[in-house]
Amino acid sequence: MSLFEHPEFDHHEEVVFCHDEESGLKAIIAVHDTTLGPSLGGTRLWNYSSSAEALTDVLRLSRGMTYKSAMAGLPLGGGKAVIIGDAKSIKSDALFRAYGRFINSLGGKYITAEDVNIRTSDIDIVAQETRHVAGTADKAGDPSPHTALGTYLGVKAAAKHRLGSEDLSGVKIAVQGLGAVGYAFAKYCRDDGAELIVTDINEETLERAKSELDATVVGLDEIYGVDADIYAPCALGATINDETLKQLKCKIIAGSANNQLANPKHDKVVKDMGILYAPDYVINAGGVIHVCSEAADMSLEETDKRVRDIYNTLDKLFARAKEEDRPTGELADQMAREIIANAK
Repeated sequence: MSLFEHPEFDHHEEVVFCHDEESGLKAIIAVHDTTLGPSLGGTRLWNYSSSAEALTDVLRLSRGMTYKSAMAGLPLGGGKAVIIGDAKSIKSDALFRAYGRFINSLGGKYITAEDVNIRTSDIDIVAQETRHVAGTADKAGDPSPHTALGTYLGVKAAAKHRLGSEDLSGVKIAVQGLGAVGYAFAKYCRDDGAELIVTDINEETLERAKSELDATVVGLDEIYGVDADIYAPCALGATINDETLKQLKCKIIAGSANNQLANPKHDKVVKDMGILYAPDYVINAGGVIHVCSEAADMSLEETDKRVRDIYNTLDKLFARAKEEDRPTGELADQMAREIIANAK
């Protein structure tokens, strides 16, 4: 199968395969659309089972970034990158500097930031080879706090429409993944009175959630079937699939993970099940809004306002979806494409 026949290829402008033998770098950069501005999206470091799996991921993620920036009203296009390998063993200054040189060769068409297994300190090394980065320690910094805040506000918007009130007191939320974003999001919800049911691969983090957030801990595969009002996927994507949908008992799906739906058809499936879905690239846009303060010279005051506007964006989306009796994801895609088409 060629790239152009790949099921996730969506008229991407550019896909770059990067290899540096000396440092061991194997990466893919996907630039989806630059109509609204240079493509921005984080770099994910993951131990993919194959390069084909990595390609699928980066194509989907880059398209999501285009829609995310459009729906957030940002002067940015969508791109994404993945580095293939085990984060515990392959990280090195040489690898990140080699990666920076590849980014620099694109001449500003792609701006990178941190994502899964990439830290601000890693981006600082990339920045030694290119200025086309965002989220460096001495400027915008870590975007995860704003991602968590936006996700929390998005959950409140969803609760207003599906549960009748944005007040989370007594609302049961199943949080899958307690990384930097997931844990901060869970704390926001707990401070608002929510009851937490959590899971994560890190036992130390789970113990912390038990003691600090009074959370109930369940196994990795148990989280789908728990009795909860809201399922919040905050780890990797595709956790909403044919098998897990059979187990869900929730009324809302709203979390910070990217590509939550394993297949676009699940958008209608969850609607038919009576579940309100907060499209991932709308609810988790806080991170890209945050790094936009560096990439597009946006003030921190404007950044905070745009993050808080995620609530209003979802409020309007949910209302329109109900009025038109349409799946929320399908409608969000249409709205994003309209924004881009109008710009063209």
